[in-house]
Parts: sequence; C-alpha cells; structure tokens
Amino acid sequence: MSSLKRILVTGGAGFLGSHLCERLVGEGHDVICLDNFFTSQKSNVAHLLDRSNFELVRHDVTLPVFLEVDEIYNLACPAAPGHYQYNPIKTLKTSVLGAVNTLGMAKRCRAKILQASTSEIYGDPEVHPQPESYRGAVNSIGPRACYDEGKRAAETLFMDYHRMNGVRIRLVRIFNTYGPRMHPFDGRVISNFIRQALTGEDITLFGDGSQSRSFCYRDDLIEGMVRMMNAPDDLIGPVNLGNPGEFTIRQLAEMVIEMTGTASKLVYCPLPVDDPTQRQPDITLARRHLAWEPTVPLREGLARTIEWFRSIDMSHYRPPTPRF
Repeated sequence: MSSLKRILVTGGAGFLGSHLCERLVGEGHDVICLDNFFTSQKSNVAHLLDRSNFELVRHDVTLPVFLEVDEIYNLACPAAPGHYQYNPIKTLKTSVLGAVNTLGMAKRCRAKILQASTSEIYGDPEVHPQPESYRGAVNSIGPRACYDEGKRAAETLFMDYHRMNGVRIRLVRIFNTYGPRMHPFDGRVISNFIRQALTGEDITLFGDGSQSRSFCYRDDLIEGMVRMMNAPDDLIGPVNLGNPGEFTIRQLAEMVIEMTGTASKLVYCPLPVDDPTQRQPDITLARRHLAWEPTVPLREGLARTIEWFRSIDMSHYRPPTPRF
C-alpha cells in the first residue's frame, strides 16, 4: 500500500500551517490547504501553487466542507492575542464549529485527525513548568477566554468523538512558536519586538518585563506535529510541544536590540488582563513517546527570523487588528 496520503491542513496559509503544507508537499503527499485568510496571507503558500500535489481552497472552517482525506491537521484559528480578541465570537466559533466540522469529516472518512491545541489551556498557571496533567487556571469570562475556552472545548469534542465514535485523534498543546512568515502585526512578542527594532520604534514591554516565556522555533514545532500524527494510535495526547528554555520578556527585548543593532529604547506599558506571568512546557511525554525535543537555540532562531523580517516589505502586510 502506498505511504503517500491525502492530507487536509485547515489554517494552511497561516504561519505554522504554511510550513506544515510545505513539509507535507515536499514528502510527496496530496495536500489540501484550507483557509479563509482572516489573519493569514496567500503569499505564504504562493510558492506551492504550481505543485501538482498542492491545492488551495478558500473556505471558512466554521462551515461544513466535504472532502475525501486520510489525515487532517486542524490548525484553523487566530492564535495571537491581537488577532483572536479582534473578533472574539468568531474566534470561539472557529475553535468549536471547526472542531465539529473536521471531526465529522474524520469520522466519515475514517481519517486520523490532529488538533493544534495550545498552552493557553493552562491559563495563568499555578504549576510550573506545566505538565499535561495540569488542568489550568483559566478565567472563563476574561478577554482571552474566547481563545482559551474555545481550545478547551475543542479538546473536549475531540475526546468525545474518540470515545463515542472511535475517531483516531491526536492532541498537541503548542507553546510560543516563532520564525519566518510570522505576520509583522500579529501582536506576538517576538514579531512586535523585531518589527519595532527594524523600524526604529520604541520597544514596548508590558508590565515590568519579568514575566517569562519559552520560545520554540517553527521547524522544531512542525517536526513534533508530524511525529505526533505518525505515532501509534494509542498515543492520542494531549502532548506538550514547546521549548523548555525559559526567558524573561526583558531578556528577549535586550537580545533583539543587540542582534538588530537598533537604537530603539524600552518603554513600559500596563500588563494586559489575564496575561500569564510564567509559561514553560514540561516535555517529558514528547521526549519519551516521540523522541522529540527542540534543537534550535533561541539566538539562532531569532537570527533567521530577523533576516526574514529584513527581507520583506512590511507595507505589504495589513495590520489586521487595531495596533495597541
């Protein structure tokens, strides 16, 4: 039997989705990229359009779609705070209805399906680092809840489709990821800092900059997702995917200033509501079951990302949300 598969990637024109499509097309699979371009860029996949095993479909995952596939990577959802808070109802619908529609397709096609969940499941954690067994501290009525609770509800749907209908599921919880093709105006801390540094703007730190994050380079993350999809069916997750190296936001800002050579100054702004003070993955399960761990150090990944930001014309990227 052929090892080549028909694979659907929802959110396939996004930052991570486009790199996943690139990887799967390169392996020879028949790849369908589905995206509504709410926060993504067609330019992210333009170089794949002339490939015979790649197809781009403009469609909103909140609406049913009928395709015949062997595997589904469900990545569709705004993932940056500025994006998902711009239209919180849309964000919640994307997580919940998107899960219902892709799970229904997986059930009908008997396809494997992977849900790109998130470290936001853990909220502002009271346990550090965060293992998959930790149930989280999420404010269900806060401004970030549209994303946090949407992803939690999607995990619930995946587990219930698995228990009730035998759907072959995979759950990965993605921690902060960065790299080329990040939207310059997505509001993520790395894209914000690099864009501000390269344009000579002041670099904005929220709070006092002591809050910590763990940053995973995009190639490492994609490798983890593919390994999870290809794992035996008894490994359904959730499994954390992220880099356990921990840095304060101020350390990150100082590193970007040094590496870009900018004259930008640090300025401090009030900390947003429910912004986590710490975020670091416990990747014991990924190491044990996937033989996976990140290999790209932050400084190396930042150098590649800065080089990409220097190569683009940022005026071609529309700020899709109000700039805070």
